Amino acid sequence: MPHTGARHRGRLVSVTLDEESIGRGNPDQEHERSIAIFDLVEQNVFGVPGRDNGPFVLNVALREKKLVLDVRTLEGEPIVTHILSLTPFRRLLKDYFEVCESYYAAIRTAPPARIEAIDMGRRGLHNDGAQLLADRLAGKIDCDFDTARRLFTLVTALHWKG
Repeated sequence: MPHTGARHRGRLVSVTLDEESIGRGNPDQEHERSIAIFDLVEQNVFGVPGRDNGPFVLNVALREKKLVLDVRTLEGEPIVTHILSLTPFRRLLKDYFEVCESYYAAIRTAPPARIEAIDMGRRGLHNDGAQLLADRLAGKIDCDFDTARRLFTLVTALHWKG
């Protein structure tokens, strides 16, 4: 249920995925997407420059290899739609998923030091993705780094093959 009140201004209170463009995933994909959305809604700083009518709801779509961020008021009034090319993220996502595969393989058999090293690399790539996303949203959507990180988590969940 969306929140209301001054405490929730400058926040996302709902995030939905456009089923028409994204579609349903397998159970593992759906689980990752749900976790990413929950974490994003639970804790975020989000605003639209020049607008003071939050809280906001966000619908995320994928169209023609572009990320579509449709921001609305609680009542559903359109505020802004931003379309971001995912091309700048392509190599980073590929590297991120390769490191994730290494991490999941390592946790079965590798010593703790190796697992920690791989995890540090994974977190570094995740931070790089969050920074790239924050840079691409600059002047369009106001968010802190942690929110950009959670948004990037959602982007990875949308691209994860399971």
